[in-house]
Amino acid sequence: MAERGDPSALRWLIGVELANYRNRVRRSQAEAAKAIGVSSGLVAHWEKGKYFAPPEHIAALLAYYGAPHYEAERLASLAGKADQRSWLARWDDVVPNWLRTFVGLEGLAAHEVIYAPMVLPALVQTEEYSYGTVSSSARVRPDQEERLVSLRMDRQLRLSDAENPLRLTAFIEESVLDRPIGGTEVMRAQLEHLVVLSKHDNVELLVLPTAIGRHDAVASRFLVLHFEQAQSIGYIEYLDGSVYVQDQDQVAAYTRTAEALRSVALSPAKSL
Repeated sequence: MAERGDPSALRWLIGVELANYRNRVRRSQAEAAKAIGVSSGLVAHWEKGKYFAPPEHIAALLAYYGAPHYEAERLASLAGKADQRSWLARWDDVVPNWLRTFVGLEGLAAHEVIYAPMVLPALVQTEEYSYGTVSSSARVRPDQEERLVSLRMDRQLRLSDAENPLRLTAFIEESVLDRPIGGTEVMRAQLEHLVVLSKHDNVELLVLPTAIGRHDAVASRFLVLHFEQAQSIGYIEYLDGSVYVQDQDQVAAYTRTAEALRSVALSPAKSL
């Protein structure tokens, strides 16, 4: 399977880490720029993901921030993938920028953890169920429904990639399984699809019974992406946008929440 590279998502990911390191040592962009002999505007562009920072400048910045040498090597290795073409280009006209960044990051991730309180995650949806979630939606134009569903189906290929499979851990509310999106027959096929997916070694589907009452994530949907060469990112989606959780202490809090959910969820076997 082709590499799921996306330069814009990669730039964003590297920029987040550079900003986190700078904020950790309480240095301004102007101070960092002066230390390595560039303009503060250029440092700002790097941190926002507008441009790729050259490996030598990454190393110089991290040395100024007091980061270990291996951290510079790790980020420089990420930057080395900058020449990859984006697999998302064909969907540019249907994917808003805030969602494109997420889908690009998902393509780079090693493990995705998601809490699904209302509908099944896109990565486990059948095509018919996916149509049921977007049809007659105020968020999706009728002429874009087919292409948006096509993007979701393409994203799912990571789950079956023999060389670089995405690990998926999905916490699913019991009520989601009772909501017949697309109709009874569509939902029956969707449940059968979940049974098949749950037998994959890299897919973990955990049901949260309604009977448990309150739990640590009951207020909102959230998702965490873990990477092999980058720090984890949290993601919260709302009606017309999203929030990316970049502070590692906050990301750790979501990871702890996921572990708390695991303690009250049904086991994989009982969920099945």
